[in-house]
Amino acid sequence: MLTIRDLSVEIRTGERTVRPLSGVDLDLARGETLGIVGETGSGKSMTGLSIMGMLPSGSVVTSGSIRFDGEELVGADPRAFRALRGRRISMVFQDSLTALNPTQRVGDQVAEPLLLHGLARRSEALRRAEEMLALVGIPRPSERMRDYPHQLSGGMRQRVMIAMALITEPDLLIADEPTTALDVTIQAEILDLLGGLKDQLGMAMILVTHDMGVVARHADRVGVMYAGRLVETGPTRSLFRRTKHRYTRALLDSIPSLEQDRGAELFSIPGSPPDPVETVPGCRFAPRCAAATDRCRTERPPLDGDGGHVFACWNPVDGATAVRQGRALPAGRVVDSSAVPRLEVLELVQEHPVSGWTPKGRRRTVKAVSGVSFTVRAGETLGLVGESGCGKSSLGRMLVAMDRPTAGEVRLEGARVSGVSRRALGAHRARLQMMFQDSGAALDPKMTIGTILREPLAIQGIGTTAERTERAIALLDSVGLGPSIMERYPHELSGGQRQRIGLARALALDPDVLVADEPVSALDVSIRSQVLNLMRTQQRERGLSNVVISHDLSVIRYLSDRVGVMYLGKIVETGATDDVYERPAHPYTAGLLAAVPVADPDAPVPVGAERVRGELPSPLDPPSGCRFRTRCPLATELCAAEEPVLEAVGTGHDVACHFPLQPKTTAKGAPSPDADRTETEAAA
Repeated sequence: MLTIRDLSVEIRTGERTVRPLSGVDLDLARGETLGIVGETGSGKSMTGLSIMGMLPSGSVVTSGSIRFDGEELVGADPRAFRALRGRRISMVFQDSLTALNPTQRVGDQVAEPLLLHGLARRSEALRRAEEMLALVGIPRPSERMRDYPHQLSGGMRQRVMIAMALITEPDLLIADEPTTALDVTIQAEILDLLGGLKDQLGMAMILVTHDMGVVARHADRVGVMYAGRLVETGPTRSLFRRTKHRYTRALLDSIPSLEQDRGAELFSIPGSPPDPVETVPGCRFAPRCAAATDRCRTERPPLDGDGGHVFACWNPVDGATAVRQGRALPAGRVVDSSAVPRLEVLELVQEHPVSGWTPKGRRRTVKAVSGVSFTVRAGETLGLVGESGCGKSSLGRMLVAMDRPTAGEVRLEGARVSGVSRRALGAHRARLQMMFQDSGAALDPKMTIGTILREPLAIQGIGTTAERTERAIALLDSVGLGPSIMERYPHELSGGQRQRIGLARALALDPDVLVADEPVSALDVSIRSQVLNLMRTQQRERGLSNVVISHDLSVIRYLSDRVGVMYLGKIVETGATDDVYERPAHPYTAGLLAAVPVADPDAPVPVGAERVRGELPSPLDPPSGCRFRTRCPLATELCAAEEPVLEAVGTGHDVACHFPLQPKTTAKGAPSPDADRTETEAAA
């Protein structure tokens, strides 16, 4: 269906010429799913935009051919391209919030392709748009037709994008990072939905992603791109089982998994991709490859291989090579369980009033956090995991006193820090710091990096200007950056560099507690490993107490000593990380683990676990009793009538569930009288 040969693209801006694509060859058969993976800037999205004829301003195809069903697209007449785009070739864009028109209702946007291509009258187009919304799994589609994009959750917006792309029943769908930043449960549903609709409509699909686990489970073939070139491609099972290119092997080795050894650093690819402005004569991966030779640096390797599995590497690896990991970590500080907790959270509640009133005459409120309690000791890391909207970030902001709780307390070594006056809080402010999810938005774009790092020291009146500068340079060194970036601005840095600056900024005042909110969610897998290793090192050396917030269960397992699973404002399970992951007691925890994508096409689905399905209920009106019951396969009338409380299912392992997957224990730790009942009998 699709043949790309020797495709090269240049973007000319002023005196710079950027080369995002250089000699790309690809083939796609009818009904096939091709996964394209690689780091940011590797050319994945640019390849998709080239096929769509949507290259950015200043771009030009300098060589090559794109043939779709025998029709040449490079240099095609714009009118012919418009007739093709959206009709036979459609695209699901990465950021649904910016891709959708904020001033148009959902129904009108989904129906628009049919009207533009003259495939239906308005009434028929709207009827088919409603049918398509139902097909992609949006509840109450007739109501959602009248909504605007900002009124929908991230998962529902992504479904709207898919509905819009598929309403014309295209022959080819290009899905550009369709699940980036989505929860693991929504990600699994979206990918299953795309696969099912692809088979139903008989279309081909290009799945662009940086997640190797996604392509392992959902692609027929995989293409690996690096610095604008295709370096390896082949059938999915062959590529994962007989990996040849050293970059592909390094990507696989950099992925934190649920089985990762917490006693060793994650493997990370050294250095960074080359500047797309530079012309590299040989293999572009050579500067980062430990096996590179003079030939690699001077002569470009061709794509070569057999059985449809080809690679461009002068010194290929054996696919059976064991997964690498970093050096063993030194022993950290022993957590003293008898000491006073460094951070203590007592029945914390946060509710936000919104317009409107309840039937009982009360003001409507968003119940973001509902009665959460836990402790964190010196040198300990607590991981908070759950879907978006479960209250993790709201809880994190209250921990560092950025937001005031509606009820409850946060204490720092016994001293209350929540709800106190600004003057009283000043004494504790330096000891509580936060690392934000979006480092680009968290760093002041008008300040240089040096000013950003000196600012907290100046606010606290610490040192002279020279001493603050010296401290800023030391902070940069501690996060693996040099003093040369002191005079640069945040927009001049890469995402990984900005995240390191965010960590350095949080550590500037030597805090006792660091709250990290999704610290690596938007980073490439190799950069993610570097940041996670850095966080472990800083905690070990400084004795930090960390609270790590993430929807990535692999990240939480690697960083955390204990874990708390949140659902709709409540902690439903908590315990030692290994215990919770290996013996989940709450159906929600088990469902989250079952949805984690694994970078292995032959990985079995966890036995006895059912993925969490459906949308998260609204925190405006959470379900009665157990808040998870509307999505729980074990729910009974008891779950609707009575809210479960946290009870022990093991030493330090508590769960709030009427029918836990692990037997409950008595106060003395012995199994309860009904512990020998099976899960099915308990549910009955």
